[in-house]
Amino acid sequence: TVLIARHLGEKKPEQIGSVIGGAAIVFTAISVGLFIVMVCFAHPIAILMQAPAEAVELTTVYIRICGGGIFFIVAYNLLSAIFRGLGDSKSPLLFVLVACIINVFGDLILVAGFHMNAAGAAIATIFAQAISVVFAVVLLIKKELPFKIRKKDFCLNPQCKKFLIIGLPLALQEFLTQMSFLALCAFVNRLGLEASSGYGVACKIVNFAMLVPSALMQSMASFSQNVGAGKSKRAKRSMFTGIGVGLVVGCFVFALVFLKGDVLSGFFSTDADVIQNGFAYLKGFAPETILTAVLFSMIGYFNGNDKTLWVMTQGLIQTLLVRLPMAYIMSIQPNASLTKIGLAAPVSTAVGIMLNIGFYVYLNRKK
Repeated sequence: TVLIARHLGEKKPEQIGSVIGGAAIVFTAISVGLFIVMVCFAHPIAILMQAPAEAVELTTVYIRICGGGIFFIVAYNLLSAIFRGLGDSKSPLLFVLVACIINVFGDLILVAGFHMNAAGAAIATIFAQAISVVFAVVLLIKKELPFKIRKKDFCLNPQCKKFLIIGLPLALQEFLTQMSFLALCAFVNRLGLEASSGYGVACKIVNFAMLVPSALMQSMASFSQNVGAGKSKRAKRSMFTGIGVGLVVGCFVFALVFLKGDVLSGFFSTDADVIQNGFAYLKGFAPETILTAVLFSMIGYFNGNDKTLWVMTQGLIQTLLVRLPMAYIMSIQPNASLTKIGLAAPVSTAVGIMLNIGFYVYLNRKK
C-alpha cells in the first residue's frame, strides 16, 4: 500500500507493476510456510493455546481448515492492499461486504443447518474469502489502471527489497502482537470453559469495535501519496482528521460496549454465564475503543512516512513490556476476573500514545 501510493505521488506509475509482481511471489512463499505450519501442527498449536480439554479437537479442526485455505486469506489481503494504495477504499469495502454475506449464509447452512460445528464455521470463512478473491481479481482486470502488470514482473526484483524493508518491521510487530493475543487467550483459558467462551464472544465484538480505527490506519498509509508528492503538511492534516473522526466514533462505541456489552454478547450466545463473562471482559476493554482512534491514526501516519522501524519498536514495548505482563499478573490473582485482564489492552495503548507523541515531537524538531 505504501509503495504503490508513494510511486503514484512521485509520478512513477511504471514501477508499480514490479511491486505487485514481486509481492505476489513473496506472499505466495509466505502462504506455503503458513500452510505447512497450520495444517501439520494444528494439534500442538491448540494445546499451546491451552484450549479447554473438551474444545481441543474442535480447535484443531478449525486451525487445520483455515490453514488449508490460507492462500485465499493472504491473496484477499494483498489485493485489498493494492486497491488502497491506488486510493480506492470502496473496492475493499465491497470485498468485505461480499465475504461477510457469504460467511453469514455459510454459517447458517453449515453450522446451524448441518451442525458441522467449528469445521462448518472454518469452511464458511475460507469459502467467503475465496469468492472475495475471485471478485477482486475480476475487478482489478476490468479497472483502468495507471500502470501495466507484465509477466516479467512476477519475480524477485529490486522492489521486493523495498517493500520488505518497509514491511518486515510491521510484520514482526504484528506477529508478536498476535502471539500476545494468543498468550492472552491461554491466560483466559485457564479460568475455565465459561470464561474462555465469554472471552471468545467478547473478541467478536472487539473485532467490530476496531473496524473504524483499523480503517483509519490503512487510510493514513495510503496518504503517503502526499509524502511522495512532497506535500507533508497535507499528510499531517490527514492524521489529525483521522484522530478526530476516530474519537467521535470511539466515544459512541465506548458507551455501547461499556453500558450494553451484555446485550451485544447476547447476539453470539444464549448461555447466561457466557454472556456475563463476555460483558466482564468488555468492561475492562472499553476504553480501548477511544484510545485506538488516536494510536492507529498516528501509526498509519508513521507507516506512510517509512517510519516502520519505530512503529515496530513502540509496538513491541506495548506488547512485551505492558500488555502481556499486566494480563498475566491479573490472570494469576486469587480474585482474577476478565474485567481486570481486559484492562491490559487500554493501558498498553495509552503507553503507546505517549511514546508516539514523543516521537512525533522529535521528528518535527529534527526537521
